Parts: sequence; C-alpha cells; structure tokens
Amino acid sequence: MKKMILILGIAIGLYACSGNAPKQTSTADQPATEAAKAEKAPSYDPERGTGKFTSVTVSPALDKKLADAGNKIYDMKCASCHKLTDEKLVGPGWKGVTGRHKPEWILNFVTNTDEMIEKDPKAQAMLELCMVRMPNQNLSDEEARNVYEFMRKNDGVK
Repeated sequence: MKKMILILGIAIGLYACSGNAPKQTSTADQPATEAAKAEKAPSYDPERGTGKFTSVTVSPALDKKLADAGNKIYDMKCASCHKLTDEKLVGPGWKGVTGRHKPEWILNFVTNTDEMIEKDPKAQAMLELCMVRMPNQNLSDEEARNVYEFMRKNDGVK
C-alpha cells in the first residue's frame, strides 16, 4: 500500500511539473490578447528585414562624401572578413550586394545583426554558407548609411 501511494505521489508530481496541466484562461480575454499581439508584432517583411529602417531614400547618383566615409569604416571594421569582390573570405564578398538586397535590408542587417540572423531566412542562409556568425559592429545609423553608400560605389554606381 505504501508503495502504491508513493508511486501515485510521484506520478502526480511529474504530471504537475510537465506543463500539461490545463490552463485556466477566460475565453472572454482571449480575443483581446490576440488583438494586442497583432498590434504589437507587425508581420515580418523579408524584403526589409527586421529593424528600424523601414524606408530608405537613395539618390540615383552616388554621394561621394558618404562613400568615402563608408570606405574608412570598411577598412576599419569590415575588410578583415569581407572582400570587395564576390569572393568569400570569412563573410561573403560585397560585389553585387546592393543589387541582391534592398537598402532597408542591408541597413537593418548591419545595425541589427543578431535579430536579423535569428529571423531572416537570407541571413540564416549566409550563416550556413559562411559558418561564422557576423559580430555586431555597433554601427550608428549614420555609419551604416555611409557603408551602404560605399557598397553602392563598389557596385559601380557613379
């Protein structure tokens, strides 16, 4: 009898700790909760990624001043992992990157690297290819924009 009580007690304890216990929620609260989630979490846009950049206006002509500033940032923070050709070093080469991705995606990636790698299929595919997670370079919005303009220069924009 003591064994039966002990086994029953263990079984009840395991069931209670398993997370399978029924949840007590009010059905009246459920629609409001779902609506709140929908308002707080806009749908993910794979064309722009995730981050603060939702719309970036880019001039057809290159901004040489921004590109030169971006070149300096590239030399300091990016060149050790990225070549300016399409050849992979540690990370992918930069040749053609502005044709493959929208400005918003690139700017979100370089300023919000960790979240982009977790959520974005294209960033995850690059991680599988390169097998090294890009470190967050802590670029400011202005630095990111400068680097983007340098990428455009590298892609032949005049």
